[in-house]
Amino acid sequence: MSRRIRLLPTQVPARGARVLLACEGRSIALFNVADSLYAIADSCPHQGASLCGGRLEGRVIQCCAHGLRFDLASGYLVNSTALRVVSYPVEREGDEVFICVDSE
Repeated sequence: MSRRIRLLPTQVPARGARVLLACEGRSIALFNVADSLYAIADSCPHQGASLCGGRLEGRVIQCCAHGLRFDLASGYLVNSTALRVVSYPVEREGDEVFICVDSE
């Protein structure tokens, strides 16, 4: 079962920007790529390095620690399904934005 976390307008990044959010004990990186929002866990599945500050090319984020590149839309390593960062659906309803997380 999943639940939606409503974001404040100040938590939603402008086009081309990103923000690091603390949501219910989770560290989530939220990216605005060409007005599409992508939310991922801010922890590289390889060794846990932060992804929020990585190099962003389109919707691909590169881990600062070892250079692994992940597709923000799917969470998978580029050109592979061997490794995946946790990704969260983002929903918009009018001016409101929600991140959907699994209930634990």
